Amino acid sequence: MDLTRNVNSDPRRAIPSVNRLTDRVRGAAPEIADWIPARAAQRAIDEVREQLMSRGESAVPLEPADIEQQCLDAALDHAAKWAMEWPRPVLNATGVTLHTNLGRAPMAEGAAQAAAQAAMGYTNLELDLESGERGNRIASVTEKLCHLSGAEGAYVCNNNAAAVMLALNSLAAGQEVVVSRGELVEIGGSFRVPEVMKKAGVELKEVGSTNRTHAHDYASAIGPRTGMLLKVHRSNFEQTGFVKEVSLAELVSIGAEHGVPVVEDLGSGSLLDLSSVGVPTEAHVPSRLQMGPDVVCFSGDKLFGGPQAGLILGKKDSIALMKQNPLARALRLDKMALSALDFTLSRMLDGSAPDTIPVLRQLMLSQKDHEARTRRWAERLESAVAERGGSLGVEWVEETVPVGGGSLPGFDIQSCAVAIKAQVSASQFAARLRHAPVPILSRIRDQRILLDLRAIGEDQEDDLIQGILSALH
Repeated sequence: MDLTRNVNSDPRRAIPSVNRLTDRVRGAAPEIADWIPARAAQRAIDEVREQLMSRGESAVPLEPADIEQQCLDAALDHAAKWAMEWPRPVLNATGVTLHTNLGRAPMAEGAAQAAAQAAMGYTNLELDLESGERGNRIASVTEKLCHLSGAEGAYVCNNNAAAVMLALNSLAAGQEVVVSRGELVEIGGSFRVPEVMKKAGVELKEVGSTNRTHAHDYASAIGPRTGMLLKVHRSNFEQTGFVKEVSLAELVSIGAEHGVPVVEDLGSGSLLDLSSVGVPTEAHVPSRLQMGPDVVCFSGDKLFGGPQAGLILGKKDSIALMKQNPLARALRLDKMALSALDFTLSRMLDGSAPDTIPVLRQLMLSQKDHEARTRRWAERLESAVAERGGSLGVEWVEETVPVGGGSLPGFDIQSCAVAIKAQVSASQFAARLRHAPVPILSRIRDQRILLDLRAIGEDQEDDLIQGILSALH
């Protein structure tokens, strides 16, 4: 009788204990914060254990030392990521002014300083210094918004989705809201207009078809339970071909005839007229308000060029209902965003916005100036590479780039870029650029890396060159 016992060869037995792995992480990276090593060790052990469990019986056996090293490598990777500040500054060399993944609009330096000052000390946020009584936290920004736009009233909250939800709930709770099927869009993060409407406590009533909606579709849908006509700007796509939509002016006329309020979710808008640089007039908020809607909602961190905020402009009575809604407190802006918003509005009022607000500066940049700067920088890059004994295929190219940030679909900006042909594939080189000391975001076209300086500050040009040099070596 064979009494030989099979030795347990389960590779998971080689996984080190949490304490042992924690000590090894501390020894390898003594500079990291105390909370990180144990957490990184536990995360790595869980991942390696799951990987080992998924291995088939026919898999090549692993040495215990290799398994422990795998755990250490994974733990150190986690530790390095958690030790970094987040979010990290990056260099936006894509040419896309409002890059959603990169935080959309960069604020003006003065706006950032105003936010920091508000954050670091006490302010008269809700105190009237003259009377010593409680004050209105948004009085300054709403006064400036009304002056710039011509609106009767204004309100601000933490983003445009919140602004739309507040308008829906305040003006049409428990009632039907009529929307064209062609405007039931999906916004960032997979959120859809019908879902936002449901959470706002209104009932969606769709009219028209995906590609064509007529004025009579809205008029026919209005009944005793109709609380609002809603127009949603298709900010992240466009329709072409056999299409028809009802203009805001037409919708206002229908609403006035039936005594139903009209609200526009503009998505991205500006208080300044940017038509001189080709931006469609539909983005000019004062022009939209002149058509007579009850409320227009738009973002503060897109074309507006300020902090993340939902800006609401419209008729005094409608704004008053929104201010009285208990949701308003849940959706309100904090002191930092209000300070940054106030600075941005002040620059629009004193006429210095095109020079001080980055988004406006980038949109108004002349092609001639952009081309000259790009060529100068390309020469500097080639010289820096040559000084290190290297070579790089560098070429100046014309291109067009979108504004980005779910703004102005179909409207592209004439631009130019430096095209780089590296010795590795374009995707590999782009990955190296993302791992530069200051991560660089680029675009790829025809197996070349495109670097557009439109969203790169002059004080960032040296960092951009150093990042490319690090990616080459």
